[in-house]
Amino acid sequence: MYLFTLLGNLLIMVTIWREHSLHTPMYLFLCALSISEILFTVAVTPRMLVYMLSTHHSITFVACASQMFFPTFGFTHSFLLMIMGYDCYVTICHPACYNVLMSTRDCARLVSWCWAGGSVMGMMVTLIVFHLTFCGSNMIHHFLCHVLSFLKLACGKETASVTMGVILVCVTALLGCLFLIVLSYLFIVAAILRISSAEGWHKTFSTCVSHLIIVVVHHGFTSIIYLKPKGPHSMDSNTMATTYTVFTPFLSPIIFSLRNKELKSTIKKSFHRTFCPLSS
Repeated sequence: MYLFTLLGNLLIMVTIWREHSLHTPMYLFLCALSISEILFTVAVTPRMLVYMLSTHHSITFVACASQMFFPTFGFTHSFLLMIMGYDCYVTICHPACYNVLMSTRDCARLVSWCWAGGSVMGMMVTLIVFHLTFCGSNMIHHFLCHVLSFLKLACGKETASVTMGVILVCVTALLGCLFLIVLSYLFIVAAILRISSAEGWHKTFSTCVSHLIIVVVHHGFTSIIYLKPKGPHSMDSNTMATTYTVFTPFLSPIIFSLRNKELKSTIKKSFHRTFCPLSS
């Protein structure tokens, strides 16, 4: 699964990079999303594999500190999904102004802001957490150093307020991106309902289906991680974070390549041209 995740996202990234026909805003965002998922996977999954093969099932304080910055890619992922939703909105609701509103320079700037915003958010959460005082053995019995689990090692009067502050930052980013995506789709649905033919309705909506599925998966898992009720029978946040970290990057290349006919066709042509150059 780990290799498939890396190879699938690398295939999408290389195909978009090599094929000039795919040098459009939508595929620029998709390429940036694949890079984010590769980094997100590399930050956690190798440690998971070592954990599964080792008899020492814990992570030290120092190792956790080096891994704490991985939420950066999660924030970046959310921001990229948000601007992809905006791209769908402009495509369907303002097609005549698309080249003006989504120029190459503007799209590159949006992607840069996503990475910068994700880095700032990740750095802010990391710095807040590591300003706490930690007690006991400073040992987490899990391969994934998730923020909420890490905060359980902290002690002192300020721990509760810092925990609430970290959760508030993460939830605000999550709900803010989700709100803007939902708002985009409300305008998209309103535009689709004005289309008279069923064929036109289906063709228009199909351009956004892949993005919508990834949004549901991404925000579904992150909502459970940060908004789930705390109780003796609630699922551990580390377990949910692990599922989110492993399965979301795994599903993304499958969904985008299967649902996007242009991308699927281009991948096949590129593969055929690379490995069977004489057959044509």
